Amino acid sequence: MKTQPTPPGPERTDPAAGAALGDLWKSLAGLNVPLPQWTQIQAAYMKDATELWNQSLQRLQDGGSGPAPIADRRFAAADWADNPAAAFAARAYLLNARALTQLAQSVEGDAKTQARIRFAVQQWVDAASPSNFLALNPEALHKALATQGESLATGMQLLLGDLKKGHVSQTDESVFEVGRNVATTPGSVVFENELFQLIEYRPLTAKVHERPMLFVPPCINKYYILDLQPENSVIRYIVEQGHRTFVVSWRNPDAAQAGLTWDDYIAQGPLAAIATVRSITGAKTLNTMGFCVGGTILATALAVLAARGEHPAQSMTLLTSLLDFGHTGVLDIFIDEPLVRMREMTIGEQAPGGPGLLKGSELATTFSFLRPNDLVWNYVVASYLKGEAPPPFDLLYWNGDSTNLPGVMYCWYLRHLYLQNELKQPGALTVLGESVDLGRIQAPAFVYGSREDHIVPWTAAYASVALLRGKGATRAGREAGAAAKDVKFVLGASGHIAGVINPPAKGKRSFWTGEKLPARAEDWLAGASEHPGSWWPTWAAWLAPHGGRLVNAPKGPGSAKFKPIEPAPGRYVKTKA
Repeated sequence: MKTQPTPPGPERTDPAAGAALGDLWKSLAGLNVPLPQWTQIQAAYMKDATELWNQSLQRLQDGGSGPAPIADRRFAAADWADNPAAAFAARAYLLNARALTQLAQSVEGDAKTQARIRFAVQQWVDAASPSNFLALNPEALHKALATQGESLATGMQLLLGDLKKGHVSQTDESVFEVGRNVATTPGSVVFENELFQLIEYRPLTAKVHERPMLFVPPCINKYYILDLQPENSVIRYIVEQGHRTFVVSWRNPDAAQAGLTWDDYIAQGPLAAIATVRSITGAKTLNTMGFCVGGTILATALAVLAARGEHPAQSMTLLTSLLDFGHTGVLDIFIDEPLVRMREMTIGEQAPGGPGLLKGSELATTFSFLRPNDLVWNYVVASYLKGEAPPPFDLLYWNGDSTNLPGVMYCWYLRHLYLQNELKQPGALTVLGESVDLGRIQAPAFVYGSREDHIVPWTAAYASVALLRGKGATRAGREAGAAAKDVKFVLGASGHIAGVINPPAKGKRSFWTGEKLPARAEDWLAGASEHPGSWWPTWAAWLAPHGGRLVNAPKGPGSAKFKPIEPAPGRYVKTKA
């Protein structure tokens, strides 16, 4: 039932708010919000607006003394609370934002439409914050006066610099250099093809496990998220545990690679890497790890090999990876048939001018606007309005070092995995001429999810355990809650990256473990135990037996057939999008 009452636009209570939120009120008024909810939200809004107006008038009459600081970090500075007009603008904005969010949550429709409305409203609300505008931001104005305009001049220089770079800077990028102070774990490139370089890391122990370890990072980012600094490097940590470690460093594609397919990524990526590692080390089996999209690629490759009767993986670790794309969180709002079709017509095989690239800058912008206050407006305000250059931060430097993707491969990935969710269905996909069935992979599995992950929701990561049989256990038995010694799920605190990059020495956060693997993720969590600190030692303890006996560390990288090409981190990772 559509409602007819006139929306209480913010201009009626907040003359400084501008027309943006008023336009949004009017837009939401035309949507299908049930009358009872609309009436309730409207009544609460008018009550709170009247109370706010009266409090503001009383404050003026009392000579400016007023309420406590505003409980929102955007307005937490004393400049907001001490300025009656600014305090009123901030509180009126928060009042409007709350009511608009409630309206968006009340719109009737299918789940995807509701999610899209909520996302769009949140983007608009975040962008309309008075803190984002110089004339309405008392902090920025105060600093401009105190510095005699120098902060504004510096902000303009930072803005012009970002316009040249094509993105909002989140860190001081001049401080970092790949191979100098990030991606510094010593090693050598021992193989390369059109798609990746294979890095072998120098052992840090006299003895190493007989079975090597292969990391397959995401191809939508650069691998050195796993090797930022020595103290938070997953790669260095595993090398220190005595594993002979190899890592795939994906190429940053250019126009020449625009036509590469998902099959190319499987054949020239993990399949080539597995064959090379086995040849260099002489090992029949190896331990494998895939992170994010790298986990999806790794699992697909192992399923292809399983279809051929080959089982080279002694174990498989999946970190924040999707195998079941049924619940992909906020990213789901972007995926539907018209969008996928549009991509296929513009950068895929059907593009009139031939296949193109999904630009890394587009991916980076999309991911940033999933958390706009933290990753966009925070830096806009600090840099451009206050003239404060962002401090150096290795993780944010990596976040801005974006990569392209071949259009054909990306469109296949969107259609068959995100849209049609075919990877989870045995036999639904054919890759490299083989019918893909994840249940054929005969390898113990360690599956990790992050509890606050907005890219791979932890419940979606947990869904992988129902698709993996490990060695011997039946899928039916696992879904019934039977103990599965060969499949383990661990849940870490924090998000997609911070939850993974959580070294033990920091003593931060916590993680959950549980022996039984019931069908529902929520049931698993209800029976899980929380532990303080990092999940890395739990993974290392699980991985150690799969590494086999200890042998003397190799004297040098590569082999007679695969000789070192160049020192790590190699050329591919240094190529900019």
